[in-house]
Amino acid sequence: MSSKPIIVDDLAPALAGYPHARRAGDYLYLSGMSSRRADNTWRGVSERDGARHLDIGEQTLGVIANIEGVLRGAGGELANLVEVTVFLVDMGDYDAYNAAWNQHFDAGSGPARTTVAVRELPHPNLLIEMRAVAYFGSS
Repeated sequence: MSSKPIIVDDLAPALAGYPHARRAGDYLYLSGMSSRRADNTWRGVSERDGARHLDIGEQTLGVIANIEGVLRGAGGELANLVEVTVFLVDMGDYDAYNAAWNQHFDAGSGPARTTVAVRELPHPNLLIEMRAVAYFGSS
């Protein structure tokens, strides 16, 4: 079976040689997504009084928005997600991340999910990253 790369022009480009996602048959495998915008700023990152402020809720919403952008670029939507793996830098952010997640998903319609703590992510602005699998076949 061959696969097709999915690259969405209005999202932040990959920082290395990989696509936003790869379609293989009825499945779409999304690369790790952050809250980075196309202009290389991050949702959920701000400067106040000379200090950097990181907001896990806003970052979570930004990641979900980027995932939704990739899914739309492939002809789908959030409802196509079947599995998401979430990487959190600090499990102390778990409740705020769940509150943001629950703005888009519930147990009856959301994807299966695993959340793991990691020591760090590729940029110090990042508190969260998600990778996902979506299904485009018949249910």
